Amino acid sequence: MEKRWFVKEGVENERCERFRQQIKSDRVLATLLLQRGVDSFDMANHFFNPDLNELHDPFLMKGMTEGVERLCQALAKKEKILLFGDYDVDGTTAVALMYSYLKNHSDQIDFYIPDRYKEGYGLSKQGVLFAEERKVDLIISLDCGIRSVEWIALARSKGIDFIVCDHHEPGNTVPECIVLDPKQKDCAYPYKGLSGCGVGFKLLQALCIKNDWDVKPLYALLDLVAISIGADIVDITGENRILAFHGLSQLNTSPRPAFSELLSLAGKELPVTLSTVVFTIAPRINAAGRLRSGRYAVELMISDDQKEIERIAKEINEDNQQRRNIDQEITKEAIAMIEADESFEHARSLVLYNERWHKGVVGIVASRLVEKYFKPTIVLTESNEMATGSARTVNDFDIHAAISECGHLLEQFGGHCHAAGLSLKPQQVTQFKDVFEQTVVSQIQPNDLTPELRIDLEITFEEIFRQGENRFSIPRLKKNLLRFEPHGPGNMQPVFLSRNIYAIDTRILKDKHLKLTLIDPNSDTVLQAIGFDLAHKADEVAAGIPFDVAYTLEVNSWNGKQSLQLNIRDLRSSV
Repeated sequence: MEKRWFVKEGVENERCERFRQQIKSDRVLATLLLQRGVDSFDMANHFFNPDLNELHDPFLMKGMTEGVERLCQALAKKEKILLFGDYDVDGTTAVALMYSYLKNHSDQIDFYIPDRYKEGYGLSKQGVLFAEERKVDLIISLDCGIRSVEWIALARSKGIDFIVCDHHEPGNTVPECIVLDPKQKDCAYPYKGLSGCGVGFKLLQALCIKNDWDVKPLYALLDLVAISIGADIVDITGENRILAFHGLSQLNTSPRPAFSELLSLAGKELPVTLSTVVFTIAPRINAAGRLRSGRYAVELMISDDQKEIERIAKEINEDNQQRRNIDQEITKEAIAMIEADESFEHARSLVLYNERWHKGVVGIVASRLVEKYFKPTIVLTESNEMATGSARTVNDFDIHAAISECGHLLEQFGGHCHAAGLSLKPQQVTQFKDVFEQTVVSQIQPNDLTPELRIDLEITFEEIFRQGENRFSIPRLKKNLLRFEPHGPGNMQPVFLSRNIYAIDTRILKDKHLKLTLIDPNSDTVLQAIGFDLAHKADEVAAGIPFDVAYTLEVNSWNGKQSLQLNIRDLRSSV
């Protein structure tokens, strides 16, 4: 599907020049910073050197004072504490974080990860009964709980106290317990975009402040927070940027054995970026919850037994390969279903239901269908006599809000604007499909149905290499761009646009990738480029045809040598 190119608004030349001189940099770097709201030397210094001392006071979060007091009481009285986490990456890293820290202050800590298939998302009756059976005094939910009004009431009726650490949108009714969720409307916490693991971190940070404990042991666990931030696709701005920056530093300089093993199995070496984490470590952690139990992932992350780590990591890696096979097969079935039903052709949304599909991969399948058809998509399967599944969206369309409009047909739903989960009775699926389609039609904008490529800045090849720089080395520009890491929503990797470029060599790799040697006629710079899945564009780059190319700057490592390579996001004829 052709993409709609959106080039960000430029920066006034005089303003850019003043800032460029202030930070002693070039036009490209100065513009990229100004686009991100960084417009002074001090702000640039804070952006490039995130400081843990700039983390917000955790006691600004509603419920934090009560939460810390209750946790301190539990630790002082040696009460039994159960950590209840969701089965995805955010939930399991949150449990690993909390368990790894609290075990040094109590031997009465246990954790519980619900079964994706038997219990579903969020707090469950089985989890409450598990806590009752083990005479638990306090449950701390992580990355879930904000909508678990019924089960928290059940826990409280059994004499079990509750602290919710969540980051999802609250429902109309908030559970009657201590709730930590910056998205509560009356919560004054200044940063709303924390991951679930991030909210758990804030509780531990407050615990350190309350007891005047050294925070260094807590900061040593920030690798878990960084992975949760990347995997849960939350904004990499403000406090999340600080946490992700230092978490990645921890991962790269002193990686926990579990992550070293997972990276090795994935064929990756340190140092890694947040993007590497998202595509290597995160899917493997998720695979445990998809095909067996998220508890395996927690056990892997908290273990210091190398043999146990190697065993669990190998099993999880095998789970991930099996997960790939399953989701590829289901994706093929889903595409066949869409192609065979003419009603989908003109629909603005896709709602698919097959009772045989594997619940653990429907979210991935939904994402793949969005890539192909670019429509808000919901994929459902049967679990525990309910139609249960995941939703994914396009561009800035708020899929959680759209699902909320259909709430009267649902048994349960939750999530955020980019992704959501839901369950309903199978006999309601047809009606839900119609109502959801009507909702999407009434709310979606035409541009939302076209893939959008956001381009930061138009540059020439001459600006990539400064005068006198060795064209066979990594240019200073790319080295400076590395300081913009970690990347993610709110701070995406810069995409550049160069116009009237020519290909002097064209090859197709594996029948689907485009390998090019590019030249800008306005300079003597020749650059190598790769366009993944762009082989169909080969005719547009034939000899003598000028084209515009959108790309990121990458470092290509081969046989121990590094060189600059353009990673082409899209291209089109200049004519």
